[in-house]
Amino acid sequence: MQDYIIVGGGSAGCVLANRLSADPSNRVLLLEAGGPDYRNDIFSIPASYSRPFRTAHDWAFQTEAQKHLHNRALYWPRGKVLGGSSSINAMIYIRGNRLDYDTWRDLGNPGWGFDDVLPYFKKAEHNERGESAHHGAGGPLNVADLRSPHPYTLRFLESCRSLGIPANEDFNGTEQDGCGLYQVTQKDGRRCSTAVAYLAPAMDRPNLAVKTHAPVSRVLFEGQQAIGVAYRQCGEEREARAEAEVILCGGAVSSPQLLLLSGVGPAGHLREQGVDVVADLPGMGENLQDHLAVPLLTLTRKGASLLQAERPWHLLQFYLRKRGWLTSNVGEGGAFVRTRPGLDAPDLQFHFVPAAVEDHGLSEPAGHGYTFVPTLVSVASRGWIGLRSTNPDWAPRIEPNYLEADEDLEVLLAGCELSRQLADQAALVPYRDREYLPGPEVRTPEQLRDYVRAHAGTLYHPAGTCKMGVDDLSVVDPQLRVREVDGLRVVDASIMPTVIRGNTNAPTIMIAEKAADIILSGRPQVTKAASA
Repeated sequence: MQDYIIVGGGSAGCVLANRLSADPSNRVLLLEAGGPDYRNDIFSIPASYSRPFRTAHDWAFQTEAQKHLHNRALYWPRGKVLGGSSSINAMIYIRGNRLDYDTWRDLGNPGWGFDDVLPYFKKAEHNERGESAHHGAGGPLNVADLRSPHPYTLRFLESCRSLGIPANEDFNGTEQDGCGLYQVTQKDGRRCSTAVAYLAPAMDRPNLAVKTHAPVSRVLFEGQQAIGVAYRQCGEEREARAEAEVILCGGAVSSPQLLLLSGVGPAGHLREQGVDVVADLPGMGENLQDHLAVPLLTLTRKGASLLQAERPWHLLQFYLRKRGWLTSNVGEGGAFVRTRPGLDAPDLQFHFVPAAVEDHGLSEPAGHGYTFVPTLVSVASRGWIGLRSTNPDWAPRIEPNYLEADEDLEVLLAGCELSRQLADQAALVPYRDREYLPGPEVRTPEQLRDYVRAHAGTLYHPAGTCKMGVDDLSVVDPQLRVREVDGLRVVDASIMPTVIRGNTNAPTIMIAEKAADIILSGRPQVTKAASA
């Protein structure tokens, strides 16, 4: 018997495993469907972040055919390994905008405004720049400046400034707007995932058990009380019981899928799938949001791109000096901009890649170059997650509904136009050979719209499918307890009422830090004994 069972050893699960097991009286079990990371180079070398894509370390989800994207089904990589997607992401440390969290608060979630969550960001963080009003020092998660930014990236920032986009040395400081180099979750030039930062230091605790290759198939209930989980390991069906709580940390795809498989969700959908209804929650799986991005590629005639990062010189730099292009997070620089007057916060984020990258880095590159990646971060479209089968081995149906809202397309079109303006600036022109994508033949607004629909893809930030709130479509309350049942919480990006403006890993870690504090503070909750 455990006190707490944590389902999913990713960005949130590793945080909770550390924080809850810090009290030796708490018995904690962490179940992870994937394997260990063991500081394998495939995970720890920053520039190789896409190497785990479409391997055993990746859930490799596919969306439904997207009617506004030429009926394409999009690939969604998600980490299936200790550390979860923090073990396969681009390591960008972004918190989002103050407005994001104040919006959460104003939607009926007291305690989730920016001033409320800032202490948890700081608690998690060890920023190598030092402690300040905006940053923490001494936390588990190492946050560092890039060690060897590529010359193309520095030229990109010059181009931004020449267009009037102001320099911003800290996107997580007073203002988000502007351009700059991203800080990254790295230590000594290597990835600092939550498996490295939080789980590894806690692995020797006798009250913490970690089981890998242990996918959970359903939550077990007695009436409305969650009492444990069923999982598989070594070819056997097993059960684990929780005295206090079951905590789901599977992310915006797997957490709602597991709840639906367990009978928690819209009653009509569950009955259609042949699942017995434990709790009728109509909002389960709804409210899906994701950041959609469009790549624009320029081929170069001068210099060398990150395609040369594995050449002997850079290998020596990495292994001997912990520097060089292998320390690159690939998406090195960026900018937050507002595409029209009157906006309260940026609606577009740029990621700049000093290499010509297509198809998530899985396709053979066209040559040396660089890639602009304008990204929609104020998302109007909403989608959903639903069951495809009651077999837990089957992936769920994923319907992001990309570009259902016309305004999302207009923001991406503005990003494409701005990318071309950046490419025309004096800082980048000397390196340019030709625009490869969209290509010089794509000029009219209609052609550019068609290009966006043909090439837009995920920036890997699904959120919102177990929405936190107090309305009828909310899945969890502001203490992250699943509504209509007891002893069950969700702690991951799925609880975001609205996806934040920026990369979602740091906010997910913050959510877990705050959740651990809520749980350990002993706030009133219904226990098995109390409900008997």
